[in-house]
Amino acid sequence: MTRSGSGIADILPLSPLQEGLLFHTLYDDEQAPDLYATQQILELTGQVDPAAVRAAGQALLDRHPNLRACFRRRDTGRALQIVPTDVELPWAEDDLSTLSETERDKEWQRLQDEERARRFDLAKPPLLRYLLVKWNADSYRLLLTNHHILLDGWSKQLLVREFTALHSGEHPAALPPAPAYRDYLAWLGRQDRTAAETAWRETLAEVGEPTLLARGRPAPPPPSCPGTWSSSFPSS
Repeated sequence: MTRSGSGIADILPLSPLQEGLLFHTLYDDEQAPDLYATQQILELTGQVDPAAVRAAGQALLDRHPNLRACFRRRDTGRALQIVPTDVELPWAEDDLSTLSETERDKEWQRLQDEERARRFDLAKPPLLRYLLVKWNADSYRLLLTNHHILLDGWSKQLLVREFTALHSGEHPAALPPAPAYRDYLAWLGRQDRTAAETAWRETLAEVGEPTLLARGRPAPPPPSCPGTWSSSFPSS
């Protein structure tokens, strides 16, 4: 979902964790639930302007190039993340304010399940989408669905803080400079791989033959969606 005329801002390698997530996502049955689709819900109260909420989400996407990344493999099999210069925020709205409490809760659950079940194509950016739902006259719920290959729990806390600032009217240029994901990958590349391999050799030094790590078990159950974890993040 790139904007017209968008080019490529960067081409990067993957972190080890991203390599693992990419493998598991591509290995899973495409008809099964995507276990790495995660969701976050923000409750917005007071005078909520949907256009301002959407603008804040787009500003985050513009501000952090790694949120625009998609993941593809070359003919050699090597995985790369490609970062477009410009991507439009996937956005949808719904209104549940006229429903009864029971109907509203049921429809809200349906919307969450539907968003989670809609798999991401890792080759098509961006790997996140927003759904803004009017809950009642004085509140909205913002559902952010993303693939785990883009964001972890620590990153989401930062995302919420920046979203809150932008939604409150802060200009993107007034926020602290966003660290470049390329710098993090460069830091990973400077780590002492030889020392790490030595540590593992020492740990496994007494293992002198093929070793059974786990005894035979019945076939695992089919994939199922993870549970829900609730928390509150400080706005600043």
